[in-house]
Amino acid sequence: MTAESLLQQAQLVCQKKGARFTKVREQVFLLLANRQGAVGAYDLLAELKELDAAAKPATIYRALDFLSKQGFVHKIESINAFIMCHHFGECNHPVQLLICDECGHVEEIQSNNFDLALRTMADANGFTISHQIVEAHGRCKNCNKA
Repeated sequence: MTAESLLQQAQLVCQKKGARFTKVREQVFLLLANRQGAVGAYDLLAELKELDAAAKPATIYRALDFLSKQGFVHKIESINAFIMCHHFGECNHPVQLLICDECGHVEEIQSNNFDLALRTMADANGFTISHQIVEAHGRCKNCNKA
C-alpha cells in the first residue's frame, strides 16, 4: 500500500472518530509511511524541519502521540523508536514485533495463538490486558544468512 493510500485511509478513520488530522500530523504520518522500518523521534524531527523550519521536539512528540492513540503507529519502547502500522483499520489489534539487533529491521507480526495464550495466562492470574505490544529481539533472516 502506498503512503498516499495509507494517508487517505487514516483521514477516513479520523473523520469517523471526529479526530483532527492537522497538517503537521499528516506530514509526520507521511514521513513514517514513506520509511521502511523504525525511526526515532529526533530523526523524524530533522526530516520535519525540512518541511517546517519552526518544528520543535514538542511538535513531533505531540504528533507521534496523536498518531499512536489513533493506532496509526506503534512505539517500540526497547529502542525508543516508532514504526508505521500498515493495518490500523483493525482497531486495538495485538502487536508483536521482531526486532533485529544487528541491522535494526523491525517486522510486525500477528499471531492469534500467541495473543490467546497470553490472554489465557493473564485471565488465570486475574489480570485484564488493556494494551499489548510484545517486542522480541534477535537476528533477522538476512543477518542470519550473513
